Amino acid sequence: MRTKSIFTGSCCAIVTPFDKNGNTNFEELKKIVEFQIENKTDCICACGTTGEASTLNDKEHLEVIEFIVDTVNGRIPVIAGTGSNDTRHGIELCKNACSLGVDGLLIVTPYYNKTSQRGLIHNYSVMAECVDKPIILYNVPGRTGCNISPATLNTLADHPNIVGIKEASGDMSQFIEMMALCGDRLDFYSGNDDINVPIISMGGKGAISVLANVAPRQAHDMVQFALDGDFKQAAKMQCEALDLINSLFCEVNPIPVKEGMNILGFNAGPTRLPLYEMAPENVERLKNSMKNYGLIK
Repeated sequence: MRTKSIFTGSCCAIVTPFDKNGNTNFEELKKIVEFQIENKTDCICACGTTGEASTLNDKEHLEVIEFIVDTVNGRIPVIAGTGSNDTRHGIELCKNACSLGVDGLLIVTPYYNKTSQRGLIHNYSVMAECVDKPIILYNVPGRTGCNISPATLNTLADHPNIVGIKEASGDMSQFIEMMALCGDRLDFYSGNDDINVPIISMGGKGAISVLANVAPRQAHDMVQFALDGDFKQAAKMQCEALDLINSLFCEVNPIPVKEGMNILGFNAGPTRLPLYEMAPENVERLKNSMKNYGLIK
């Protein structure tokens, strides 16, 4: 029997703040976590793409996960990003994250060396066998070069520890095919903020969101209206947020969203190289979008 859902609603793919020396700023991370909870975020995803997991060493990675779990203290679920392009390394991260008390794992497809569809099935199956926490697959081929096909997802949906997928391919036809095959066996989450409402309208359980960092209340409300079946209001909010969403992705995520958090007055700090500071013209674009959306004056 399949493990129950980890969450329904808006999950913030939270940033990892750094200080001026490039170290994790835990004092600021606490403020950001509390900001999320105060503004109705339903779940927090630690150390995903937006959390710059790829530039955190294992010690830092696990310290961030542990700090978020401890700070949240059971008030909402916490998911940990534990994917890798080395399955053995991924298993180690998964086991360690589980020992820290996370509620679930978000595991991206292998990147750079990628794999075949058969390889994906074995990669995820081996990882799922090594833990007792529920797993959300993360499909973002634009970043990894590796796409989970609907047929592969259909096979993986039979594993009791695999409970959902964060679909960030942007391919609605593929998403609909996945839903047709697996919608009664997996929870589907939008991984692209510009199509949160369309994904939920097809039966999705929510979104794992970048937008939620700077606009947690609005992201939550948009998703909740859709989950409640008020698609007129949800669609209105989706359209109103589109310009800001586009600005948050005008450079590689999480460069713009960390800048957005700094603009809001948080000390999110810089990104780590190879991610570089935002171009001045794009900073102005982001500020204008945030102003038009009502986040700043």
